[in-house]
Amino acid sequence: SMNNMTQNFASDDDTLGGRITHARDLTGMETSDVAPHIGVTEETLAEWESDRSEPRSNKLMTLAGVMGVSPAWLISGNGEAPQAPGVLSALDEMTAELARLRELNTQVMAGIELMESRLATITAAVK
Repeated sequence: SMNNMTQNFASDDDTLGGRITHARDLTGMETSDVAPHIGVTEETLAEWESDRSEPRSNKLMTLAGVMGVSPAWLISGNGEAPQAPGVLSALDEMTAELARLRELNTQVMAGIELMESRLATITAAVK
């Protein structure tokens, strides 16, 4: 039916279960990774993700913490949606590369200073 078609194009984030699934997907964790941290079975987590049941508020807070998302977003879809880890790993890579370049720069500057002092010593001896 036509109604089913539009359903498929709806965002994953339209329901609590969809947001839980989306947040877990972004962390790259399996239900087997997440469930023990929250103190529930994988079956219970699967029921939350498929909107067959809803977590109590204390479990929701723990869930948000484990997956690094805001409880408000998880509950209502309002506020900051979680960022893909691709962004975080890109930031980590850039930070590491910057540190590497700074280290290289330090070595280059030390090399320049050494050359300058040797040059000055030789120039003084020749003149």
